[in-house]
Order: sequence, then C-alpha cells, then structure tokens
Amino acid sequence: MDMQETVDYLTKAIETRTPHRVITGNPIMLMVGLENPSFHHTLATADLVVPDGSGVVWAARRLNQPVKERVPGFDLMHELLKEGDIRGWSAYLLGTTSEIIEAAREKLSKQFPGVRFVGCRNGFFKDSEDEEVVAAIREANPDMLFVARATMNQEPWIEKHQAQLGVPVVMGVGGSFDVVSGKLKRAPALFRKAGMEWLYRLLQEPSRFRRMLVLPRFALKVIKDGDKVLKAGNPS
Repeated sequence: MDMQETVDYLTKAIETRTPHRVITGNPIMLMVGLENPSFHHTLATADLVVPDGSGVVWAARRLNQPVKERVPGFDLMHELLKEGDIRGWSAYLLGTTSEIIEAAREKLSKQFPGVRFVGCRNGFFKDSEDEEVVAAIREANPDMLFVARATMNQEPWIEKHQAQLGVPVVMGVGGSFDVVSGKLKRAPALFRKAGMEWLYRLLQEPSRFRRMLVLPRFALKVIKDGDKVLKAGNPS
C-alpha cells in the first residue's frame, strides 16, 4: 500500500478497535531477522509491515516484488496523528529518555491539539517492570501507541505484550522522538528523495557507524541471493 492507503487501512483498525501491530521495516531489521529466528518470527507475524527504509524499496524492486512507494515510519506517525487530530483519537508515547519523550509530547500536543495524549513514559525499564508499564497503558486506553526503543527491545516487546495492551495501532518508531523533540534534525528533502537519509543520520551521530555497516551487507546479500533472501529462515 502507498501512504494514503496505509493511513486509511489503519484508520479503519482504530475506528473498529481492531488491534494491529505495525512494523516499519528497514534493512537493519531484516538482517537481524535473517540471523535471528526469534526476531524473524516477530517480523513475519506482524499485522502490517511497511517499507520504511529506502533499501527495502530497492530490494523489493530488484526482487520483482516492487512496493508502491516508501512509507517512512516518521511520516506515517505524523499522518496518523493528523487523522487523529480530526477524529479526536488518543495516543500514548513510550520510549527513549524522559527528557526527550516529554519534549516530544509537548511539541506533538501543540502540533495536533485534537489528539489526546493520554500518557508517556521513558523506554528505560527492566523486564520486571513490564507488567507495570502494560497496566499503565491499558488504563490510559489509547487508540495509538508509539514505541521508541532499541531494535531488540522494541519489536519483540510489542509482540510479547500486544494482546495484553489491546491498543488498535501499536507501532515502533525508532528514533522518531529524537527528531520530534529537536535533539536531532531530520534529513532535508534532498537526502530523503535520494534515499540517503541514513547518511544524514550518520553525520549527526557518528557513533552509529558500526550499526550502519549492516546496510552494505544487506545490499550484497540481496544481489548475491536474489529471491532466496525471501525464503531464508522462514519461521514455522
């Protein structure tokens, strides 16, 4: 689906209170999935996976399974909030540091005054605190839950607690709150159009260099394995 079709699809999910776990797929996630059966299962069993990364769009085209367009998680979150601004939806923000999540909440509240931001919490909590976190979200009863944690603490956590949460749309948004809060700047349109948003992010955070080495590995694997990439490590 393209962006508008995705928003329409998730709007229906919210209006009918039908739980959906949304993954914003990028090459780093896919590579983790190919190497980690548990994470592969997390990806494969999501209710919706959108092509967030330009590398995913390229790979899909190369494997003759092209997508309509890239659907960046950052933009999808904003499009859903825009819809929620009109419809009076509620949202809960979970993840990153307390300072950043509070700043993001304040800015989004001003940008989307029609959305009720019913709660927010930092993402630095232990497994032993999961029950408490889930209970707080259930009590807030949001229409949308946006989660920003490290890859292995984001998608698997959402999958594990999806049924208990009972939220119509739960979506991992990675570093989106860093940008919303103003801690980081989003890549200019020129970088985004060229599929080089990852480079702009790297220039702002050189410490991500090791993580970014996955990108050429992903490209080489797609070129080498072709459509076998789609069959690797399929979960039972």
